[in-house]
Amino acid sequence: MFAKFAAVFVTALAATGAWSSPIAARDTSDDLVARTSHSFNNWRGISSLNNFDNFYGSDNFDNFAAFKQVVIQEQQVVCRTQQIEIIQQRLVILQEMAKRIITEQICEVETQTIVFQQFHASLGHFSGDLRRNSGHQVGYDSNIVSHFGNIVGSDGSISTDDFGFSGKDVGSRTIVPSGSNWNDSSSRSSVEAAFSAASDASSSD
Repeated sequence: MFAKFAAVFVTALAATGAWSSPIAARDTSDDLVARTSHSFNNWRGISSLNNFDNFYGSDNFDNFAAFKQVVIQEQQVVCRTQQIEIIQQRLVILQEMAKRIITEQICEVETQTIVFQQFHASLGHFSGDLRRNSGHQVGYDSNIVSHFGNIVGSDGSISTDDFGFSGKDVGSRTIVPSGSNWNDSSSRSSVEAAFSAASDASSSD
């Protein structure tokens, strides 16, 4: 069940009878990094950043510039509402796991900072999906999520296995859960109101 939920949380998307179409320009109002040319391969001579750019590709720091989504239809998933505390618990587990991975498996503080900013910015694009202004379907990549149970070994340690994918694969097998209350005539304004209220609460903390 947790793995299923994690699937919904992670941005990436999948299914068969696959269709693919050009994606409309994304709203950049909530982008977390500047859209300028950057390379972090061996940035400032830091060896732990070797091949950093290979994951998403050159000049694609947070998977914004070259994201491609393909929705598969062979697997049907339906949204089922759970108590909000249950959702918040699982999300904070994912949050703390991200902190654990970064602090246990990266020793250079500069690399920790760059990797976290990449993670934060990439995940932040999901806000545009939820608000239906990104041009992307609202879903997750089933192939990426399938590795969730392999992150922690039987001894409780974080695994060091190469799962055989890169960031460029994210979105190539997207599942879009059905059953949300989205209404084309009214939801856009109500979702923007929700986004504005949440943003105000965040900025006032």
